[in-house]
Amino acid sequence: MSPRYDEPPFEEQLTQQFERAHKLLKKYLSKILPIAAGLIAVLWLAPGIYSVNPGHVGVVRTFGKETARTQPGLNFRFPWPFQQADVVSVEQIRRIEVGFRAGQRVPEEALMLTGDENIVEAQIVVQYRVADPSKFLFRLREPEVALGAATEVALRSTVGSMTIDQVMIEERAKVQDDARIFIQRLMDAYDSGLVITEVKLQAADPPDAVRDAFHDVVRAREDKEKLINQAKGYQADILPKARGEAQKILREAEGYKEKRVLLAQGEASRFLSVLAEYEKAREVTRDRLHLETMEKILPDTDKVILDGDLGQRLLPLMPLGSSPTLPPMLRPATEPVKGR
Repeated sequence: MSPRYDEPPFEEQLTQQFERAHKLLKKYLSKILPIAAGLIAVLWLAPGIYSVNPGHVGVVRTFGKETARTQPGLNFRFPWPFQQADVVSVEQIRRIEVGFRAGQRVPEEALMLTGDENIVEAQIVVQYRVADPSKFLFRLREPEVALGAATEVALRSTVGSMTIDQVMIEERAKVQDDARIFIQRLMDAYDSGLVITEVKLQAADPPDAVRDAFHDVVRAREDKEKLINQAKGYQADILPKARGEAQKILREAEGYKEKRVLLAQGEASRFLSVLAEYEKAREVTRDRLHLETMEKILPDTDKVILDGDLGQRLLPLMPLGSSPTLPPMLRPATEPVKGR
């Protein structure tokens, strides 16, 4: 069978097919490319939307340099490689542990020397927050590592200036305050952007080899302090009573003194008045004083009244009993005579 001379050659047919396909592709690409470009743009810009939670601050960097800070809410930045955003919490209270981790001791951090050349094992917890996000992000490569090293330095310096008794018993609060001030000073010198909120001394004990003996000494000192406080309490109870009793005795003595002085002054005044009367009439005053004296003495004694003439004719009378029996003629005038 001979070829048909009216059909184009194969190469020409192939070229026509390619041209037809190119026209169709160009037609469709003119419609698809804008859509694809839009999708690519959306996909590229979408990661630039980010959220900042309450209590956080967003730090935006443009080509590595800080250019803005964003507040809580939805925010936008141009995606990589133009901008980056770091979100930092400025209200969260963070903590680090020095001398232990998760309840396990770290001896190389905890063991340190006191001012009186004793070894003590100290464990401390530091709480802090971020005050300046820019310094926190860009001034230190690893802020928490720097804070841990600064805490260890501050604690060793503070413990090294005190005795073991002060660290363990007497001035634990001072150890915490001094360490907090020391740590804050170091972190400010580093431009860390951190604020130390609290330092808590978790434990301060002697090494295991002497811990029991040291605790015995501590208990003995506590007993000593207890006895001293009891003695001071007893003293505080007894001294006011003794002072009150002394004041009572003094007041009674002063009252007795005043009484005796007044009595003496009264007696002196009475004597002077009697003396003045005596000077005026000595005989009468003498008789009156005699009679007054007899009035005071005679009521308490037994009396025998004798007539003057009868008394000269009788023998002297000596009553031998407390209540002598006398003859009727010698009985006291106040006693009635029987048979009359």
